[in-house]
Amino acid sequence: MTKGTKKPAARKIDTPPDSEEPGEEPHRAGRKGGGAKLGRSETVTVRLDPRLRYLAELVARKHRRTLSSFVEWALEQQINSAVLSQESTDAVRLVDEAESLWDPDEADRFAQLALMHPDLLTHQEQVLWKLIRQTPTLLVRTSEKSNPKGSQVPLEHRESRDLHFRRLREHWDLFRHVAYGELLDSALDEVRRLPTLNENLEPIPEYLTGTAKRSK
Repeated sequence: MTKGTKKPAARKIDTPPDSEEPGEEPHRAGRKGGGAKLGRSETVTVRLDPRLRYLAELVARKHRRTLSSFVEWALEQQINSAVLSQESTDAVRLVDEAESLWDPDEADRFAQLALMHPDLLTHQEQVLWKLIRQTPTLLVRTSEKSNPKGSQVPLEHRESRDLHFRRLREHWDLFRHVAYGELLDSALDEVRRLPTLNENLEPIPEYLTGTAKRSK
């Protein structure tokens, strides 16, 4: 390379533009609702060093694949071997929990991830999860017979059935906007004023939930 000649910049590839495999719709902070429709494929922009891209193209040719198809295949191989955590002698693999972690609704996906693997949450997601945990009306209060500790168990240690997923979906945008600093915390007051539900999804009188003082 002669003096003054610039080093080739890393090139971008869009993957997988020619893939027909179903994929997840891109996450956008401004997307409304927790149940938007998913496209058949998702475009992800990746920056590659020219040398790495060239070598990847050679391997793709060896496998008789396009570059985007090869990248998608390589990602699948990594996902199938990825370990989320190590419990005693047993490894918890991502592929084994994929069905539980994936959901077409963004709110449900987030809640399942937070309940199952809170260590994988980003800082922004931790702020969002804290807001959800601090909202008792999103919890379904179980009876002492089915749960001796009742609602005293922290949300992250409770089972997913204790979270009112439908109510979370209905107010998902509101929680997200507050977590992103786009709305004041007081915007959640309407959710906090909703009636607490029991395990049969029936409203519990306020004086039994501790959310209101008993009249003298």
